[in-house]
Amino acid sequence: MLDIKKQQDGTKLTVKLIGDLDTITSPNLEASLSESLTGIDYLVLDFSELNYISSAGLRVILSTQETMNKQGKMVIRNVSDEIKKIFEVVGFIKFLNLE
Repeated sequence: MLDIKKQQDGTKLTVKLIGDLDTITSPNLEASLSESLTGIDYLVLDFSELNYISSAGLRVILSTQETMNKQGKMVIRNVSDEIKKIFEVVGFIKFLNLE
């Protein structure tokens, strides 16, 4: 299960992910982001309560990064050591902005 909490402040959008981003939940995140990114130039993904990310979740993060590269900036905050390790193994650490 994944709970998605969004808070918009002008052209900044903060999205907090709570739970697991996996094959079942990643389409929900993808749909939620695609409907929310118009006019957004600063996207913050808060991973403080994200427990797990699968390859399907990684794909959504990658496509979101590609979208935000065209219209602004994306940062990922509060990444657990486990998820940071996954980003390192798959090479995402090179182009994701982690805070």
